[in-house]
This record gives sequence, structure tokens and C-alpha cells, in this order.
Amino acid sequence: MNIETVLVANRGEIALRAIRSIKAMGKRAIAVYSSADKDASYISYADASICIGSAKSVDSYLNIPAIISAAEISGADAIFPGYGFLSENQRFAEICEEHKIKFIGPSGETMSMMSDKSNAKDIMKKAGVPVIPGSDGILDTPEEALELANSMGYPVIVKASAGGGGRGMRMVERKEDLISAFLSAQSEAASAFGDGSMYMEKFIQNPRHIEVQVIADAHGNVCHIGERDCSMQRRHQKLIEESPAVILSAKARQGLLDVAVKATKAINYENVGTFEFLVDKNNDYYFMEMNTRLQVEHPVSEMVSGIDIVEWMIRVAEGEKLFSQKSVVLRGHSLECRITAEDPETFMPSPGKITKLVSPGGKDVRFDSHIYGGYSVPPHYDSMIGKLIVWADTRDEAIAKMLNALDEFQIEGIKTSAAFHVKMLKNPDFITNNYDTKYLG
Repeated sequence: MNIETVLVANRGEIALRAIRSIKAMGKRAIAVYSSADKDASYISYADASICIGSAKSVDSYLNIPAIISAAEISGADAIFPGYGFLSENQRFAEICEEHKIKFIGPSGETMSMMSDKSNAKDIMKKAGVPVIPGSDGILDTPEEALELANSMGYPVIVKASAGGGGRGMRMVERKEDLISAFLSAQSEAASAFGDGSMYMEKFIQNPRHIEVQVIADAHGNVCHIGERDCSMQRRHQKLIEESPAVILSAKARQGLLDVAVKATKAINYENVGTFEFLVDKNNDYYFMEMNTRLQVEHPVSEMVSGIDIVEWMIRVAEGEKLFSQKSVVLRGHSLECRITAEDPETFMPSPGKITKLVSPGGKDVRFDSHIYGGYSVPPHYDSMIGKLIVWADTRDEAIAKMLNALDEFQIEGIKTSAAFHVKMLKNPDFITNNYDTKYLG
């Protein structure tokens, strides 16, 4: 199929980033926006723009009828979902297909298969992918969880099957705390996701969070675009990402990449996806989950490979055959710092008007952002306002380049996480890779 017009069903920096690739391909880009985003910069870059509702996400960016109507009115023959909002909503993907609009991503069926964390784990086990020891499917009662934990050994972690972002999750170190932790996580999951189904895993101590970027076409071809280290997190929210993951041995890296490609083929996946693994101190790796969408941190994979991942998402959606694995040459080191409108000390949101902005630049420095001087950051959405990405020959050089870029970055009117990143990049533990996912709690 030949895609001529793409509607970007998202906002902020990812909307602008997608519009750039769409227009570079010679296609029309349609922006949608809420009333709170009427002054967003990407609206003027799109070929057309349509307001789809009020500030609340449920009335706009999660409003499927409004988005489908916007696609039909604008003549869009494809929808690019980005990440967040409807990007992993299998029903939305199905509705797009019902309206003869190409959803740029995997099928709703594949999304459904991997969205249930417990089910995904079972599928990976059958495909020969290493998984964390734990329950075989859903645990029906807290007593069942207690019995399994006692036999498996502590610490363990109870997780919501429909969970994400750390919600519906509890780490338990003693059997005396297991039942109350199970019930607490179950209640939180039911409230957050409408599903209180729980499962349990052995807790991997001092883990690193390593993920593999994959892309697959409709012809059975699968390639990886290297791996990323996303271990610098706070409360399960990623803050700094990099590629490659230098803590991996050559053997462990190749094993991870091979296993991700194998798993992608096993589920007949199509388009872009990410396999997330926990890696222990021995470089043993365990499947955690698959994200059936583009990731926030995809630019570091682009920087080390030279591949425009958004462009290839569209090309694959058109039915084009993928490039060969041999053609993917990974070189150098890339770092990404998420710039959020937050207090760098407390991480509390800091929306408001940006009175001054000086964006960093220079060779191999990239600032993906929709903000500008005079722009007002709305309080209604995620606090991320941009991503600062650099590339260099080595990790040490990338850190130095990032520090220079952060020094060049000037913003007034709101507080941002930039100061946190400066502090972390100078931290001896970060420089020497002496940290894990719990370093910041």
C-alpha cells in the first residue's frame, strides 16, 4: 500500500519528531491537538491540523471517535500513534483497520498477546527465551502466592498482569509481609487498570534494565538495532538512556540480540517493538516485557545506527521489505537525557510559561522538543518537554559532550530536570557504571 497522508495521533515532542520524518518522506502530515495544545509549535509544521477536544486526555488524545473523524476529514490513509495514549490500545488498532486506515504499528491481536504480562511470559518461555522464575500464570489467591514464594525463596515481587509504570507492584522480602503486599498491589491494580489479576516473580537483586530494539516487516524479516541501557531510573521511570549497554560482555550482548530476534519471529510480529530484559551481575538476562510500540528512547538507537526508525515504521506499514541485518552497522556511543518540567530536587511538576529558551546544538547533538520561548507548558499531561541526545566515539566522550550541551541549554520561567542530569553525569557511580535500577529508589 502507498501511504500518502499520515495523521499523528499524539502531542508534544513525539508529534513534532514524527511530522519531520513524514514530511521528509514527501508525505502529508496531519496534526491533532487538544484545546490546551492550541499554541504547540508542531501544529504550524503540519500540512493540516484539527482540534479533537478539550484539555483532558480522555476528551482528546484518548478520544477514538474524534481521532478517527479527524483522519477521515483530512483524508489520512494512516495513523501514527507514537507512544503513550492509544499506542498500545488493541481496539484502536482494530478500529483503524475497520475504517480502512492503516495503523502504523503491530496488529491489535499481537498487542493483545503481549499486553498481558503473565501471558507474554508464557509465550516467551515456549519460544525458548529466558524468563524470570515465577508463577505459571495468574495467582488466584494471596495464599497461593504465599505458598509459591515460600518454595521459591525471598525476595519476590508481585505484579499486576495489566500493570505498567510501577503501579500494582510490590517487592516482598519476608513471608510475613507477602499477603498484605499482594492485597495492596491487587487493589491498586484494580483501581488503575480495571484488572486486579496478579502474578509473581523471583526478585532479581541489583539488576540492570537492558532492552533490544527490533523491527519486522510483513515478509517475515526481522532485524535488531542494537540494545539500550535504561537502568538510570527513579520509581520505574527512565531518566537517562544509552546505547550500547557497556556492562554487557560480547557473549551476553550477542545472546540478547539473538534471543530478541528469535522472539519477534516466534510471535509473527510486524513493525517496531522493544524487548525489555533484566540483567544480573553475572550477565544472565531474563525477559521482562515487550513494548509493542515506539519507545521514548528510540533516538539513541538511531544515533548509533544512522537509521530513522519512524521512517521505517511507515515504510514497513506500506509493505516494504526490511533492510538486512548485515547492513545495520552500530558505531560509537549515544546518550539521552529526558528533559522534564519538574523540580530537579523533588521531581514535582513545574508547568508554566517559558520566558527564555536557548537550545543546545553542534555536531552530533540533537534536541527533540516542541517547546519555544513564550510557550506555556500545560499541567494536563506528562511532564516531559524534550529529549537531549548526543553521539560520540566513546561513552566518556559522549558524557563530556552531554555536559557541554546541558551547559549550553538555558531555560527560564519553569524548573526542569537539566540540573539533575548535570549532577548525575558528574557522579562517579554513573561514570564507572556502578549502579542499578534501584540507585535512585
